[in-house]
Amino acid sequence: MSSTTTISHDKLARLVGTPACPVLIDVRIDEDYTLDPRLIPGSRRRSHKDIETWMPELSGKRAIIICQQGKKLSEGTAALLRYNGIPAETLDGGYEAWVAASLPLVPVSRLPALDQKGRTVWVTRARPKIDRIACPWLIRRFVDPAAVFLFVTPAEVEAVADRFNGAAFDIENVFWSHRGELCTFDVMIEEFGLASEPLSRLATIVRGADTARPDLAPEAPGLLAASLGLSRMFADDLEQLEAGMTLYDAFYRWCRDATDETHNWPNRKPGA
Repeated sequence: MSSTTTISHDKLARLVGTPACPVLIDVRIDEDYTLDPRLIPGSRRRSHKDIETWMPELSGKRAIIICQQGKKLSEGTAALLRYNGIPAETLDGGYEAWVAASLPLVPVSRLPALDQKGRTVWVTRARPKIDRIACPWLIRRFVDPAAVFLFVTPAEVEAVADRFNGAAFDIENVFWSHRGELCTFDVMIEEFGLASEPLSRLATIVRGADTARPDLAPEAPGLLAASLGLSRMFADDLEQLEAGMTLYDAFYRWCRDATDETHNWPNRKPGA
């Protein structure tokens, strides 16, 4: 009989990248983490020893706890959370089951340094259109749900990133930027180890819209139109980002689940 307090890796994989994904907490011991310093997409590192410190962050949320093999460490942590009124499950088989299933893993070496609240900080040009909304969506959904995004004057991006210990992106001559025909969104998918059929399909659409190549995907002009519309609806870049999250959530779910679905107004003759 399956447990109501565990989740399989395939079910979790369907949640990762969506707004419905629970908070993912990696409680592997340091020795196991050091041997393989990668994270299940969207998960954050926490110590079971400090549960009283980080437990308040989970108020009103659902959590999935991940340890090396899905045994005592995650079982105990999840049970303590449930005791304190927080719905919590464990990943069946733990981190090892996820690895064995060849599911994506984010190399921690690619993450910027964390701020005092354990968040990554990213800096880019103000007045975003496509890449500068797509990349934050990717980071929030697959890398760091709590990531901070600073939109600043173009000439100050690198200086602000340096002063505030962040990562500059989508400007020239930085690591997180266009490479050849690839846009920054493509680069992030590759560097963060997130390659998948749905994300690759979405990346083609983003690239087509961002680099004036509508021939790359029939959906690219639609993304361009929606993106330009959002940029005119919102004067505040952060408000635009929040609206853009829903836009990219929809495009991602289409890429993952609905590419074969069509829709047409019924053309029926009277009495048919």
